[in-house]
Amino acid sequence: MTRHAPAEKDDTERTAGRRGEGIHVVVVGATGNVGTSVVLALAEDPSVRSVLGLARRLPRWTPPKTRWQAVDVEPGGVDLAPLFTGADAVVHLAWKFQPTHHPAETWRTNVLGSIRVFDAVAAAGVPAFVHASSVGAYSPGPKDRAVDESWPTHGWPQAAYTREKAYLERVLDTYERAHPDIRVVRMRPGFLFKRQSASEQRRIFAGRLLPSRFLRPELLPAVPDLAGLRFQALHTDDAAAAYRAAVVRPVRGPFNLAADPPLDAEALARILDARSLPVPTAPVRAALAAAWRLHLVPASPDLFDAVLRLPLMDSSRARAELSFEPRHTSVEAVEDFLEGLRSGAGMDTAPLAPDAKPARRFAKSRGQSV
Repeated sequence: MTRHAPAEKDDTERTAGRRGEGIHVVVVGATGNVGTSVVLALAEDPSVRSVLGLARRLPRWTPPKTRWQAVDVEPGGVDLAPLFTGADAVVHLAWKFQPTHHPAETWRTNVLGSIRVFDAVAAAGVPAFVHASSVGAYSPGPKDRAVDESWPTHGWPQAAYTREKAYLERVLDTYERAHPDIRVVRMRPGFLFKRQSASEQRRIFAGRLLPSRFLRPELLPAVPDLAGLRFQALHTDDAAAAYRAAVVRPVRGPFNLAADPPLDAEALARILDARSLPVPTAPVRAALAAAWRLHLVPASPDLFDAVLRLPLMDSSRARAELSFEPRHTSVEAVEDFLEGLRSGAGMDTAPLAPDAKPARRFAKSRGQSV
C-alpha cells in the first residue's frame, strides 16, 4: 500500500479558518461539471465562510456564500496570487478538453495554466491545495482487480488528456518537495456524470452534430463489447463531497474515487435496454479515427485507446480518510446522465448551458472547462 506523510500538527487549525470565522476557499474552474458540484458542496458546509469561484465566463447562477470573478489561467493572464491571498484552500479544476486537433492549445491551458495556479498558491501562502487529477493519469493497468494510489501515473502517452494529467503529477512531485508547508491533495476520480453535465459532455465528446433526440435507448439496439471496455464511474455530486472533505480535513496525497460496480458492455446494455455484441476493436477504432480526422466527432482515437487501458481503482483510502461513501452507484450515475442527455439538461453557466439554448452562444469557444 502507498505510504502517505501524516498531516502536520497545525493543519487542522489552519484549515479551520485564519480568523476563526470559517474558511475561505477559492475554486478555479468553478462553472463546469465538477466545479458546480464542488461549489455547492462547499457552500453547504457550515465550516466554510465563503467561496470565490473563478471561471473564464461569469455565470448567472448564484449559489450561497459564493462570489465570482472572470479569470483565464493561461500564460499572459492576470496575476493569480492576489486572488488567492487570504484563502485557506484552493481547489483547482479548470481544464480544456478541446480542440483535440490542436494539442498545443490544450497544453497551454491545462499544463502551463495549472503550473501558474500551483505557483500562485505558493506565492500567496495558501496552506491547502486540492488538485483535480484523474484515473487518466494512471499507466495502463489491470481490469480484473483494483489498484491503489501507488500504481504508476505515467498515463497513456498518445492521448493529450492522459499525457497532460500525468505530466502534472510529475510537476506536483517536485512541487510538494519544494513546498512541504502546503498540504497538497490529488483527487483521482473515475468518469464523472450528473444530469446537469449531459449537454456539456455531449458537446465535448460526441460533438454538436449528434442531436440529443437521437440518444434514445431504442435507437441503440446493441452495445459493442470491446476488449478492455471495463471502467469506473461516479456521480459528480459524490466526487464533490470527497473534494469538500479534502478541503476541511487535514489529509494529504492522492485519493482514488470510484463507485461500484465497474461498468462493462453488459452493464451498459442493461442500462440502455439493449444487448451487448462482441466486436473487434480495430474496426471501431478505425471508424472513430476517420470521423475524428473529418472533424465529425471531437473525441480522438488516442483517447479511445487510453480508456481501454485504464486500470480499475481501489477507493479504500478515500473511504477511510475522507468518509467517502457514494450515495449513487455507478449505474445510477450513468442513468442520471442519460436522462440529462434525453432532456437536454444543463445549468446557467457557460460550460453547462443546456442544449435548448442557442448554439451561437458557444460559437467563439473552442474549449470547455470541467
